[in-house]
Amino acid sequence: MRTIWHRRAVIGACVAALVIGPVGFSLAQTFPSKPVRFIVPFPAGGATDAAARAIQPHMEKILGQTVVIENRAGAGAVIGLDVVAKSAPDGYTIGLAPAGAMSVNPAMNVKMPFDVRKDLAAVTNLAQTPFILAAPASSKFNSLREVIAEAKASPGSLSIGHGGNGTSMYFTALLFTTMADVKVGFVPYRGTILVVNDLVGGHIGLGIVDPPPSQGALLDGRMKGLAISSKQRFAMFPTIPTFDEQGLKGYEVNGWFGIVAPAGTPPEVVTKLNAAIVGALKDAEVAERIRLIGMEPAPSTAAEFAAHIGREIDKIAKVLEQAGGAPPPQ
Repeated sequence: MRTIWHRRAVIGACVAALVIGPVGFSLAQTFPSKPVRFIVPFPAGGATDAAARAIQPHMEKILGQTVVIENRAGAGAVIGLDVVAKSAPDGYTIGLAPAGAMSVNPAMNVKMPFDVRKDLAAVTNLAQTPFILAAPASSKFNSLREVIAEAKASPGSLSIGHGGNGTSMYFTALLFTTMADVKVGFVPYRGTILVVNDLVGGHIGLGIVDPPPSQGALLDGRMKGLAISSKQRFAMFPTIPTFDEQGLKGYEVNGWFGIVAPAGTPPEVVTKLNAAIVGALKDAEVAERIRLIGMEPAPSTAAEFAAHIGREIDKIAKVLEQAGGAPPPQ
């Protein structure tokens, strides 16, 4: 009896393989045969939405199909990404995936309706942007070294505003205080633009901001940039030195976002999507539009993006452990 059941199981598996194999092959051969839905988990008009719309027309040319952008904002991109995770794994639904939801939340064990590693398939990284330690124009600080010296001389006397607990801006501040071994208060805001407003108004002494909402105030001198989180200086702000240059060797944090599909999407379909997005990013006009937003195009293979997500989760988890755990909910 056991032998009979074993044979039936083997036969069943072979039949399933014969059925699934040609279906997957057929899907890959005909993809795309209808419009592709592109979920952007942020409101229309923001920087990430602008980046998605910059690549959209070129994706359509390469794929030969309409790419429909659908804004599904809320819960720090979790609502939109949940739509992607629960969609059919056929390549016709993709989503823009930011660092906060893809790496910071998992590292902090934030409860989400999907598992980043199990329910989403990496397609490609799209772009990245550094963060800036900034101060009001009237601040006495003119460098990171001066901030560190003050924080060491008077522990707890300084506070840093950031875009919210669980965001990449929070992690930027946490990595700074951990590597510098200083005690600084953290002030969570509900968005970076609010940090920028309070820095310009002189209501907070220090803040972590990103280029899209802060470039105007930084370029016209309404606030100072003291340090930038990228490995090298950023083209938009070439006079702002890096954290690494100012003594925190090896310091590097970049906000990033890429493209994901539902887990189980056929590899051949992922390859076609990757080629369309990477092809768009290599267009000089598209790349310039993304740079003007304050981001740097960062195309990759699907495997490279998947590995990047894993490294980021591990890196953030390690820093959180060193710092004594995740911050309290806002």
